[in-house]
Amino acid sequence: MTHSASSPITELIICTTCRPAGVSRDLPAAGEALLEAVQVATWDLEASQQARIRVRGMACMSGCSRACTIALQAPGKYTYYFGDLVADDVNAAEVLACARLHADSVDGNLLRKERPERLRSGILARLPPLGLA
Repeated sequence: MTHSASSPITELIICTTCRPAGVSRDLPAAGEALLEAVQVATWDLEASQQARIRVRGMACMSGCSRACTIALQAPGKYTYYFGDLVADDVNAAEVLACARLHADSVDGNLLRKERPERLRSGILARLPPLGLA
């Protein structure tokens, strides 16, 4: 994987309405818990790494049967959409590690063997950058 310090900011988008099948809508959404865990995990990043990743939540990313879901995107880079994530500290750390890989990559391509363990599966989509022939 080729890296560049001048790569655009990677957005890490976490579905805030995700919840495992059968979980009551009266309970807090697991997606909100994952977003919070990722935000806490960003505190451990160096300032230069924090500046290259923007974490935000979004209501419903239409992956309801594969909760929890996240997406990684940046201009000129591949977009990834992952599912089957659990709202815990381990997943939060691995999601953030994968976002760092995406931010460091020139084209956003994330090789399976280089991704953190929990993100080596659960890919719902890998979309090419706009304009890629």
